[in-house]
Amino acid sequence: MPAALRYPVPAARCRAETIADRSRFVCSLARAATAEDAQAFTRELQAEFPEATHNCWAWVAGAPGSTERIGMSDDGEPHGTAGRPMLTALLHSGVGEIVAVVTRYYGGTKLGTGGLSRAYSGAVQAALLELVTVERIDYRQFTVVIGYHQISAVRYLLPSFEATVASELFGESVTLGLRAPHERCPALRAAVANATQGAAIFVDEDGG
Repeated sequence: MPAALRYPVPAARCRAETIADRSRFVCSLARAATAEDAQAFTRELQAEFPEATHNCWAWVAGAPGSTERIGMSDDGEPHGTAGRPMLTALLHSGVGEIVAVVTRYYGGTKLGTGGLSRAYSGAVQAALLELVTVERIDYRQFTVVIGYHQISAVRYLLPSFEATVASELFGESVTLGLRAPHERCPALRAAVANATQGAAIFVDEDGG
């Protein structure tokens, strides 16, 4: 399966502050699994810092480096000097599902287009250094029907595939709902089939 099914995402919000020629840049980062998440966070920061000169933003609502679902805004800064360098920093961060808002307080000295781009990119990079991440894993579930004498053999396999028993039903046979990372499911199914000498009966629940 595609490697993008597993990747780092923000574990919690974080914030970092930088200074460029007396202008103050405050970068706030958060997780954004969807465009709606990103937009809600930008509105929240705009409300938190209404007196700021600018509240520029960028987001990537997908895997690291993916441009399928992205957004950015210069919020009044010269075109291409804020949102674009912020987005570039996010796309090269190795982190997915992330939104950045950089709040600027003007310090009285014009930075020029190059200076602005470096300042906004640098603010995001400074915040990324403070960011704690967790691994996002795309899980799938499938059901397997086995005999009672095969339970131990199947359970023994699970840790090797990062799998768990999500549900279990005991009747004439044993019905287990197994949950595992998407990319591990084919190998897990093969291992279960081998451990039960082909007697296991598989039922897909969500494409696993």
